[in-house]
Formats: sequence, structure tokens, C-alpha cells
Amino acid sequence: MDFLKALKIETTNKGVSTGTEWLESAGETIDSFSPVDGKKISSVISADKARYEAVIKKAEEAFITWRLMPAPKRGEIVRQVGEALRQYKEPLGKLVSYEMGKSLQEGYGEVQEMIDICDFAVGLSRQLHGLTMHSERPGHRMYEQYHPLGIVGIISAFNFPVAVWSWNTMLAWVCGDVCIWKPSEKTPLCGIACQNIITEVFKKNNVPEGVCGLIIGGREVGEWMSADTRVPLLSATGSTRMGKAVGATVGARLGRALLELGGNNAIIISKDADLDIAILGAIFGAVGTAGQRCTTTRRLIIHEDIYDSIKNKLVAAYKQLRIGDPLDQNNHVGPLIDRDAVAMYLKAIEQCKAEGGNFVVEGGELTGKGYESGCYVKPCVAEAQPGYKIVQHETFAPILYLLKYKTIDEAIAIQNEVPQGLSSSIMTLNLREAEQFLSHAGSDCGIANVNIGTSGAEIGGAFGGEKETGGGRESGSDAWKVYMRRQTNTINYSTSLPLAQGIKFDI
Repeated sequence: MDFLKALKIETTNKGVSTGTEWLESAGETIDSFSPVDGKKISSVISADKARYEAVIKKAEEAFITWRLMPAPKRGEIVRQVGEALRQYKEPLGKLVSYEMGKSLQEGYGEVQEMIDICDFAVGLSRQLHGLTMHSERPGHRMYEQYHPLGIVGIISAFNFPVAVWSWNTMLAWVCGDVCIWKPSEKTPLCGIACQNIITEVFKKNNVPEGVCGLIIGGREVGEWMSADTRVPLLSATGSTRMGKAVGATVGARLGRALLELGGNNAIIISKDADLDIAILGAIFGAVGTAGQRCTTTRRLIIHEDIYDSIKNKLVAAYKQLRIGDPLDQNNHVGPLIDRDAVAMYLKAIEQCKAEGGNFVVEGGELTGKGYESGCYVKPCVAEAQPGYKIVQHETFAPILYLLKYKTIDEAIAIQNEVPQGLSSSIMTLNLREAEQFLSHAGSDCGIANVNIGTSGAEIGGAFGGEKETGGGRESGSDAWKVYMRRQTNTINYSTSLPLAQGIKFDI
């Protein structure tokens, strides 16, 4: 495959890099199989503890130099990374699609997100501002400034194998931090491809070795990073279960954890909604990336007056979905990541039925020609009740639950009663409903939208959620502050030293 050659993916790849040098490792071999056709793509030699220590050491050394480089100059490096990603957008997008299973359009879109965050970070490199405050003491000036933290560890998930890493890394770099990345062991080749691209840029600019480390491995590597006091900030994306373990370990050493975890996202469809927009937003949110987004729409909360109409429109629309090879742009839905994911999908369907759910669009595993990998399933739709245990749970698959409501207060209560709090949406042309949804008494999620779906967040806004979603914020707005430490400074330019509480010393 030409895109593998363009990205310098070999038959067997080293899985540990200090930024510009690949290291030999005695770790286990990880084979990457495509969920698209079940074929082995390549192998990666994972990290052992000695190589982990080598990457940490290089990162510590690099930070001493990198933090002193003016932020706009660090931004220039990131600008060049963005240009390199533009050059490699097609092969990297194809690799994302083939190794992860999302549609080719989404693969290209994910690389575009990387380009966009590079552009954002370049501008940010000239805006790392602090505040100036008036001092209560005469002849004094008080202000605050932000300094880089040091090593930022990044643990990313398979569903966005490159974009989420870039959200963290590009901001951390312009803030003066160095980064160590552990990609998902389910998509290791995407990590190697990005490292190869970064290496080209760093070598041309004589960037210190250690600014961008890569450590491929399983859960053990994540545990090393979580417990390592040399990593002051650990950004982890994944399940709530994983996040709780990471948060507890990092918290025990009083480190910082940036957690972006599960979502159980809902769209409220009002009787005053534009139904065409509502249906389009619901379907894209529910089946995009085969339901494997943290922002996937998993619940539709529909006003009782239009419930049957929405249900019938969904049934008709789902019949038009084309499921198959995601590199074929005529298909809407690709495979799940692996057969374990298929098993969880099937288990969720059975649990929903056991609780009384009625499937108006039946699910199931797809077999036969084109589905040989065993990872393809049917997107399905079930009528359910808010209190079902399965409705309260995030299943990483294309299962959509239909729930009915009478009043806007009831709809918001249903929206908020799940443990997760990532993304939410209301479809309405009623101004009062829209404003109530966005008010203090409205959605309790980190993202709340009106007349757009739960997916498709822009990099200009901070991304993240509340409750079991973890509380972290990545990407835009002032999310950069989490990658820095705040310092308050007071300067006395007077000829005396006034003491607090009026205390005086006779000396």
C-alpha cells in the first residue's frame, strides 16, 4: 500500500523514540490488524522499562533547553509541523481509516484537525498572557505569569488515533513543555507515522532530542507514566474506568491529570424543531465512526407529539445506510475496532432487550463477502426508558436509544441523569427552550449545542466534559493554561518595606 510506504511504515517497526532517534527495545511485539479486512498491516516492538527510562531522561534534558526558546520561535516549529501535515494529509488520513476503521472522509478530517490545532497554536505562541493587578502597597507592582511545567505525558485512545495527541502536544510545545506520547496499542502505526513526520521537521530545525518522545506499549506503559513524579501532567483519553485508575494514581503523587473520558450524549428534539436538521444531526451523531466517538449521539429525547414521526423518519433513513469498507467513500459506516468491540455491542443489545427495549431498527453482526474481518455490525435503534441500566451506560458502538418526554424540564432532567457529562444538544426553534437548555438549570455537560448535533466540536473551543467524563479541557479557548504553572509576582520599587498587618520592626 502506497500510503504505508509514504509514511515509512516497515514490516516491523521500532516502537520507542526519543524524538529524533528510534531505540532498540526488548518489549513484546504488537501486531496491528486492520478491522477493514482483517489483514495484518505491520508489527511494532513495544517499550521495555529501560527504554522508557531513556525517553524520560532525554525529555528532562531537552526541557532545560526548549523552555528557554522564545514562545514565538517554538510556534514557528509548530507552524512547520502543520505544513508537513498538509503534505502528508492523504497518506496519513488513509492510514487512520485503514488501521482504525473510520471512513476515509473522517480520516482526512482527523488530519485536518491536526493542521487546524497547529494554526491555533502558532497564534497562541504570541498570546501566553498573564494579568497585572494593583497592589495595596505603595511603590509596588503585582502581576502573574505562566511558566512551562516540564514533561507532559499523553495517553490517547484508538478512536481518534492522531488528532487528540495533536490537541495536547501542539499547545504543550508552544507553552514550553516537552511531550511523551503513548498511543493506543490498537492503533500503533498511526503513532509511528506521526513520529516520522515530526522527526523530519525537528531535524531540519535542530530541535533538541527529547522534545517529542513516543512510547508504544500496553497498560503497563500507562501505569509507568501515571506513577512517574517526573511527569507533572498526564493527559489521558479513554474510558471512565481507565480514567479513574489514572486519576487515582496521579492524584496520589499530587500530580495533575487532564482526563477526557466517556460520553453518553443526548439530543433533545422539541416539537418546535426543524425536523430535517434534527434527523440529519441525529443520524450523523449516532453512526459516524460506527458509534465509536466519545461525542457519539447515544440517546434521542423526543417530544411525545412528534415521537412517532421522528421514529418513522429514522427507520427510513437507517435503511439507506451503506456499511462496508471505509476507504470506499460511497459507504457511510465502517467496522468496529475489533471483535471484542463487536462482542460488547451484541451484549448491549441483549441487555436492552432483557430490560424491555423494543428495536425498531434491528442490530446484529454482518458476515459474508466484504465483512471477513468480523468487525462489521448493523447500526440499530431501540425504544427504551431512561432508567434502563444499559441506557445509563456508554456502549462504544452504533446503538441509539429513543426516549419520550412531555415538558422541557422533563427532557433536561432525562438528559442530565446519566453519570457522564460530555456533549449535549437541543433541536428547537423556540428561543425560550434554547436559552433554558443553556442556562444554569439546563444541560450539565461540558458541551451544549443548539440546532447542531453532539459531534463535530471545533478546535477553537475548549473540549471536555463534567462528572464521569473527567472534567478536563483540551484544544481551544484557554485550555493552554493547564499545560503551565501560574506564578504571582510582586515587585517593590519603593524605598521602604511595608509589612503585612502593619507589623513594625525597630532595626
